[in-house]
Amino acid sequence: MIDLSSDTATRPTSAMRGFMAEAAVGDDQRGEDPTVNALQEEAAHLLGKPAALFLPSATMANQIALKVHTQPGDEILCHESAHIRLYEGGGPAVLSGCLLYPLPGERGVFTADAVRAALRPDDPHFARTRLVCVENTHNAAGGCIWRPEETEAVAQAARELGLALHLDGSRLLNAAVAKNTPPAALAAAFDTVTLCLSKGLGAPVGALLAGDTDTIRAARRWKHVFGGAMRQAGIIAAGGLYALRHHRDRLHEDHENAALLAEGLAAIPGVRLNPPPETNLVFFDVAGTGLSGAEARMRLEAAGVRASGTGETRLRMVTHLDVSRADIERAVEVAGKALTLGPSPAAGEGSLSRERPRLRTRTTRTCRGANQILTTLPVSDW
Repeated sequence: MIDLSSDTATRPTSAMRGFMAEAAVGDDQRGEDPTVNALQEEAAHLLGKPAALFLPSATMANQIALKVHTQPGDEILCHESAHIRLYEGGGPAVLSGCLLYPLPGERGVFTADAVRAALRPDDPHFARTRLVCVENTHNAAGGCIWRPEETEAVAQAARELGLALHLDGSRLLNAAVAKNTPPAALAAAFDTVTLCLSKGLGAPVGALLAGDTDTIRAARRWKHVFGGAMRQAGIIAAGGLYALRHHRDRLHEDHENAALLAEGLAAIPGVRLNPPPETNLVFFDVAGTGLSGAEARMRLEAAGVRASGTGETRLRMVTHLDVSRADIERAVEVAGKALTLGPSPAAGEGSLSRERPRLRTRTTRTCRGANQILTTLPVSDW
């Protein structure tokens, strides 16, 4: 199976496994695990922040960031298709008691004017606006990258309004490599930054939250409260440490493979890129083939290529460490045949229809305006 469903499909390399097996460990809950501490120090330096905190997941990192910046009843500004809004289980409401104010914008990017317009008046009838969240790269927008001038304008508006800034930078290193920019430069405007280790970097588990010393001290408390404190965590932290040292520079290979994949998919009659990829995420629409998204995914998987779905006819393929150029060429060949309209394979002849669980769906707005998409669940690998 060529698994293009997500870059979370990566498995630790043999060298990473060896590094993890030999990792020095201690009690991380007491701050005594030397490998966790080394990872936190290297990540803080990479992101240009005084401190960082190792956590089990990027979702937890995002939710702790929201917690340390807000009080119950506050309002958080984010893009309408932000990960924290669509794919984190209602965490802001459950864990922080906060409202999310969704902002529109192309490419997953909102403007400084949108931030100013969303600010609530200083009146007890309204929630208090407290935090602005940016996602870079923006998943649902196709791995799009915020341009420096866009980030700076939003950050300046937030500062003028007295608002804190959080960066969901789960795939921030993809943006840094694509733009040949130091990660610290992309993170400089933000009070806190999330970085995921288990996507393109290829570690099996984990994420980091970086910020100033006082903020990360507060975040460590919420790590305990949210159940994220660990004991001899150096074994898993070592996977992230190895990834930061050895897997960052190769991310350009994923971007090149994504471009090759997009070129091949765009040549298939009825397939439309939506949008063209900027990094390692390739979104495409199969409406012109006459297939539904579910049927297209079934055909692809029956032929040995796994994709994920984000709507009635919108699919996603993600390049990563475990996918070679030869895999991409094979995936394009398979897609060219599987997405050609014709009778569906009969059950027992490669069809997955009897094995696949019934999909639960919900409708939400895309980052491209009023178009409606059908989001399939579960989406925990996003």
